[in-house]
Amino acid sequence: MAVKINYGNKDERKLNFVHKLYFPEIFKGMWFTFKHMFRPSVTLEYPEYKPNLGPEFRGRPVLVAENGKERCVACGLCARVCPPLAISMQAAETDDVKERYPERFEIDMLRCIYCGLCEEVCPEEAIVMSEEYDFVFHNRKDAIFDKQKLMIEKTRLSKRLDWLNVFRNPNFGDVYDHQVQNNKHSVRDRSVR
Repeated sequence: MAVKINYGNKDERKLNFVHKLYFPEIFKGMWFTFKHMFRPSVTLEYPEYKPNLGPEFRGRPVLVAENGKERCVACGLCARVCPPLAISMQAAETDDVKERYPERFEIDMLRCIYCGLCEEVCPEEAIVMSEEYDFVFHNRKDAIFDKQKLMIEKTRLSKRLDWLNVFRNPNFGDVYDHQVQNNKHSVRDRSVR
């Protein structure tokens, strides 16, 4: 039994002689390229000229320091939410008002995927994404940032913190009546900087 093969589809477009030559389409493509040759360049010559990044940019995560001390209360939420398990920390007790602090806090920058989940889950705004994105490591040990490398003073991160203040909860205290004095570690009063 012979099978009849239909090589022509009834919906297929019929090409005339000029379209079968393909030259008109080649000239259209060349004309499009020629027009774009004289337009201004949108390419940024990166090493010489760095882009101006806004506060919404997510660079490497850093710890916010206030008067030389970290804001972190070592709750461990950032380490638990981190998808590639790049954050590791060890908590310690203190007689200070915040009661706990991270004795050891490390982020493996080779594992970090800059997702910003650590920043979103932090109740104290102790870890935020900075504008820094350009760093090079010569060995794997240099890529593990400890607490000293991660801490940046709050004044240098003011643009990001202000942006988070608007982005995170613009109606803080309006919808829910959170009493900040009742729970110091779960709700940070964003009006006090």
